[in-house]
Amino acid sequence: MPARKAFTLVELLVVIAIIALLMSILMPSLSRARNQAKAAICQSRLKQWGVVFTMYTNDHDGYTPGLGAGDWTMTGTGGWWMNPLRPYYKEPDLKLCPSATKPYTEGGTVPFGAWTINEYYYDIWDVDPPVYGSYGPNGWIAHAVEEDQDFKWFVESWEFHWRSFNVNNSDQIPLMLDCITVDGWPHHTNDPPEFEGWYSLAMVDEMKRFCLNRHDAHVNGVFMDCSVRKIGLKELWQLRWNRDYYLNYPLPVWPPWMTKFKDYE
Repeated sequence: MPARKAFTLVELLVVIAIIALLMSILMPSLSRARNQAKAAICQSRLKQWGVVFTMYTNDHDGYTPGLGAGDWTMTGTGGWWMNPLRPYYKEPDLKLCPSATKPYTEGGTVPFGAWTINEYYYDIWDVDPPVYGSYGPNGWIAHAVEEDQDFKWFVESWEFHWRSFNVNNSDQIPLMLDCITVDGWPHHTNDPPEFEGWYSLAMVDEMKRFCLNRHDAHVNGVFMDCSVRKIGLKELWQLRWNRDYYLNYPLPVWPPWMTKFKDYE
């Protein structure tokens, strides 16, 4: 009888080893390609947010969504921008960066988690379901419209709000960015997060809400002129967040997790 032809055990092990080696070489490239695709979709969604805000301002004499001290609790829910903008977008996923879709309530973590609005606020403010997202606007773009002595400190800050898109250097004013929560009011005196993966809703040093390593030491953002680009984490302190923002203010001392990132002087 003729001998049956087949691979020997050694030959099979060699083939498996070669396949494993090729996979180890290709996987990082595939991962980078996947992350680049997500970043491109992220920028596309932010571009749409620029269009959404622009359509709203065109319908409201150039003014951005209103933020009144009488509706103070809406600042913590994002209702000040989500509710008035609802007629201008239909897809709930527009609020989600493709790299950050898992809600914190379901195990998502910073920088790849998504915020949610609890049912208590949903019942009051009728925020569109499902109430989740991983972008947040620069709160200083809100059009402050009311006065309330109970929040005098906040009223006094209204002169620093942009309120309208009809401003100079709009390509330097952040509109909507990757964010750990529904919004934020950064200031030039803010410090960065002490550690990577920081999360807090405390209304202090709100630059931390945007300073998250979601896109390889960058976040994506759309500006008031509807331009979209990657923003270096240290570059966040070089943007014109509000009318009172002092660009020549001394930069913070960078924590260890940020020291290796690109500097923007």
